[in-house]
Amino acid sequence: MNTYLAVDFGGGSGRIMAGSIDQGVLKLEEVYRFPNRQVRMGNHIYWDFLSLFEEMKNALRQAALKGYSVKSIGIDTWGVDFGLIDKDGNLLGNPVCYRDSRTDGLPEELFDEAELSAHYAQAGIQMMSINTLFQLYSMRKGDDVQLKVADKLLFMPDLFSYYLTGVANNEYCIASTSELLDARTRTWNHPLIEKIGLPQHLFGEIVMPGTVRGKLKPEIQEEIGLSEEVEVIAVGSHDTSSAVFAVPVTTCGCSAFLSSGTWSLLGVEVQQPILTEDARKAGFTNEGGVGGNIRFLQNITGLWMLQCLISQWKERGEETDYEYLITSAEVADISSMIDVDDKSFQNPIDMETAIADYCRQHALQIPVSQGEYVRCILQSLAQRYKRGIEQLNSLIPHPVEQLHIVGGGCRNRLLNRLTAEALGIPVYAGPVEATAIGNILVQALTKGDIKSRSEIKEII
Repeated sequence: MNTYLAVDFGGGSGRIMAGSIDQGVLKLEEVYRFPNRQVRMGNHIYWDFLSLFEEMKNALRQAALKGYSVKSIGIDTWGVDFGLIDKDGNLLGNPVCYRDSRTDGLPEELFDEAELSAHYAQAGIQMMSINTLFQLYSMRKGDDVQLKVADKLLFMPDLFSYYLTGVANNEYCIASTSELLDARTRTWNHPLIEKIGLPQHLFGEIVMPGTVRGKLKPEIQEEIGLSEEVEVIAVGSHDTSSAVFAVPVTTCGCSAFLSSGTWSLLGVEVQQPILTEDARKAGFTNEGGVGGNIRFLQNITGLWMLQCLISQWKERGEETDYEYLITSAEVADISSMIDVDDKSFQNPIDMETAIADYCRQHALQIPVSQGEYVRCILQSLAQRYKRGIEQLNSLIPHPVEQLHIVGGGCRNRLLNRLTAEALGIPVYAGPVEATAIGNILVQALTKGDIKSRSEIKEII
């Protein structure tokens, strides 16, 4: 039976999932999982690309040892970050993490208030300092030598794919997170690139999900032990685009999605971008989706805050069992609501202190116990989702009638309940493995194993 491998890189870990399809049943198996970490060195925070690439090969080797008949590989990652290669294909430096401070204040420096509306009408992307646009502007301002010798810019999934196949191109969904595309034409915004002072040759061919990017290089194939030629297929290589593609198909009114993880991505799929001034002011973004669709969504700080607290508590030797924390939060008595998107929560040294300071500054009850901290975060997220749905309803033709929560965060029963109570509409949880499922479905569609995602009736 044909097996498709989904390589899924997240901010904290990476893994390979194997998927096979038989008579409408998708069978999933986790093959290998490995850590991912941010490395602070000198003045910047980096991703350890070399380690991640080696771990990806280890994962592929495990798949080969399990005897899978591998048909193809698809790669998805987080958005906006990238690597630069020279004309000989050499990586010029480890990719810098989007949480690095080098872009602080640059959106306001690059665009004055009068330019914002016109810029959004072209790019359609929520202006955030973490976006590729401002990372590159920072490099140009600093006269970074990499820009002088670079031949191509490759976003993270493009970079992994390049070193597997030797073929350099940019997948549409991941490229759309950069704020450097024209949202209507789905091509590079060359006037904007010129305005920033970047070399046009950095920005290569854009390929759509379902494009065969190339085959594994012979030396890679031999190294990992796969006996047959294996194609690398462009999937929705921004992990959210793959996750959204796995949302169950429904005909029951307007359905919104919430991809719940480190970030919360809340929105709907539309055929054409919504580029109005109201959409810009509400913080909506128009990112590329599978099939050329647009994911009209808000980027909301998700479970990042809770993840930071758990890391701190682990370092202090305190309880970090997830079930214990959720149970404690269910009975905690605290009404404080915080702005989860406040900059003070983006990358604080101490998240517990950041939350306490925010509550103190806004005359809110300060959490004391672990349960109160968790409850404060989750009920604040639920209220933020409510506001997002209300803003969404003001911008689309028909109001949202149901919400599908996918990704790892859909297992948080308290957050699901609080969200349903806040929204007052049906909330459905799952699938948990949405990103891997969407990745695999695009591969299966490309290879002709299925003709539409609605053919999948069961996932095991």
